[in-house]
Amino acid sequence: MVDLPIPNPQSAAGRIDLKTKLLTAFVVSTNVLGNFSMSWGLKHQAVDLGLSPLAYIRLIFTPWVLLGTTLLILWLLSRMMLLGWADLSYVLPVTSIAYVLSAVLGKVFFGEQLTWQRWLGTLFIVMGIIFVGLTAANTTKQEPER
Repeated sequence: MVDLPIPNPQSAAGRIDLKTKLLTAFVVSTNVLGNFSMSWGLKHQAVDLGLSPLAYIRLIFTPWVLLGTTLLILWLLSRMMLLGWADLSYVLPVTSIAYVLSAVLGKVFFGEQLTWQRWLGTLFIVMGIIFVGLTAANTTKQEPER
């Protein structure tokens, strides 16, 4: 049986660490833009959806909803890769910046009203991201290479 090496984003310090940061940025971007596109497509659709499943199936193939779906599929696949590179306790808090960016996009593009409680919650998310971002991305002990 062949033992495959376990990728460790903390080894080869700068290069792989940069790769983890870039993938994290990609995960966040595809999440935010995918949800934004999906929301835009659903809010600006010209069809009365009602309870007709056929109307929803047609809506799936409109450009904005299709773009949103594609971006969210990319988000899922890239997030799976990121979870293979870094600890769950690092990935989830750091990628939660997507919630903050989505709230800002909702305010700017959809005119959503954000109460002071939502802004306060958003501030807590940002503070948590900062605290977690200051830690190592991978603290799990890796088996020594053979």
